[in-house]
Amino acid sequence: MSLQKLYKETIAPKLAEEFGLSNALAVPKVTKVTINVGLGQGVKDAKYLEAAENTLRRITGQQPVKCKARVSISNFKIRKGMVIGMKVTVRGKLMWDFLDKLVNITLPRMRDFRGISAESFDEKGNYSSGFREHIAFPEIRPDEVDVIHGLQLTITTTAKNPEQGVALLTALGFPFKKKDNTK
Repeated sequence: MSLQKLYKETIAPKLAEEFGLSNALAVPKVTKVTINVGLGQGVKDAKYLEAAENTLRRITGQQPVKCKARVSISNFKIRKGMVIGMKVTVRGKLMWDFLDKLVNITLPRMRDFRGISAESFDEKGNYSSGFREHIAFPEIRPDEVDVIHGLQLTITTTAKNPEQGVALLTALGFPFKKKDNTK
């Protein structure tokens, strides 16, 4: 069963009951997933730029958008109009397929993975996280990789607060770390 179908048939009614929501449109849902790569030190390296673009294209199946600097910053050696990052926004069926792949394949393949942090939610219930290495994604073959780079992931939801966001992503199968009360 696809993750989208599972959400509609099982997860949404469960969340509506849990939060006491009578309106089906008030139930938290995922609206989009944004994946971006900041080029950082690789801004001047064409190989790094190409590697980041190919990574995003292979992971999402869409052409990435190049983000350009709006102002020049001499301390960082950045000029106005220079490409400083790339991003892809995924919606609809591609988004659900990406989330399914993320939860069931990519996260378990990460090195030293012990769960994702539930502290990474903003006040609106959107989740943001970073990956140190892009090679955890199944589309990336480690023997083809010349440059290893990180990427950031933002899951935008209609949740009203972090508690609803955590409940939604937990129901979708995201493995959150258990809170450690030994501190």
